[in-house]
Amino acid sequence: MATEPERTDEDEAQTLFADADVDRFRESWQGIQTAFVDDPRRAVKEADELVAVVIQNLATTFADHKKELESAWSQGEPATEDLRIALRRYRSFFNQLLSA
Repeated sequence: MATEPERTDEDEAQTLFADADVDRFRESWQGIQTAFVDDPRRAVKEADELVAVVIQNLATTFADHKKELESAWSQGEPATEDLRIALRRYRSFFNQLLSA
């Protein structure tokens, strides 16, 4: 049986979405669900579009996190401590992706 890795404060340091984006996505989803009663076809089309926007937002977030993480270890000869911190941040991001 697989167990979840221990979560640390560092694991919670960065989020996949800004709070404002999460609120906006949830409001949009609520509107889509409400609209289903009157126009199911349109609601499903809008749900598809919203999911695509969320995935695109996640891809952008991933690219930003990746760039930031790479910059922490890819320049010159980084110290072991810098590499340890980079690895922990990769672990945090990895765990966030799997729990999303």
